[in-house]
Amino acid sequence: TSPETRPCETSTFAKAAARNKIRSRFHSSSDLIHRLFVCISGVADQLQTNYASDLRSILKTLFEVMATKCEEGDNDKQKKAGPVMRSAVLEDCALCQETISSSELAAKAREGQFEDPPDWVPDEACNSCIACKAPFTVIRRKHHCRSCGKIFCSRCSSHSAPLPRYGQVKPVRVCTHCYMFHVTPFYSDKAGI
Repeated sequence: TSPETRPCETSTFAKAAARNKIRSRFHSSSDLIHRLFVCISGVADQLQTNYASDLRSILKTLFEVMATKCEEGDNDKQKKAGPVMRSAVLEDCALCQETISSSELAAKAREGQFEDPPDWVPDEACNSCIACKAPFTVIRRKHHCRSCGKIFCSRCSSHSAPLPRYGQVKPVRVCTHCYMFHVTPFYSDKAGI
């Protein structure tokens, strides 16, 4: 090869190495896409634009389309990591396991039939954030999600939303998972996940 192509090859190799390093942090394209979706949705919420929910809806559609296009190598990683769910359904989340639709919940709320809020995980039972695993300290305090009752740090429970299913009309603290998949309207129906 001529000397002119070597810097180009080095640059291409460096770009590929940087891309692979970033991708190695995620088990699959689905994980990467979900993380990107959460970050962009958070920015939209912080901006508090009138179009934040529209932006989330568009992003969800775009990311679902992109998630169906598997990149080479993702199948091998998924086989090694075990079964990976395409949706954000969590095995230890009681709300994810429910079969009731958001329209049924809305009808119950209109009729004044509220559910009992979830039992809170006792403070003594948890020494670190359930989501990010950061240990709790004097500075990093424990916060309960009013939607699922689990304990999170302030970063992982920074959202506020009303919970009409529990009769809570004023916005209360909820974790990122509940906010994204149980409170935000376009994620409310199980068919929409």
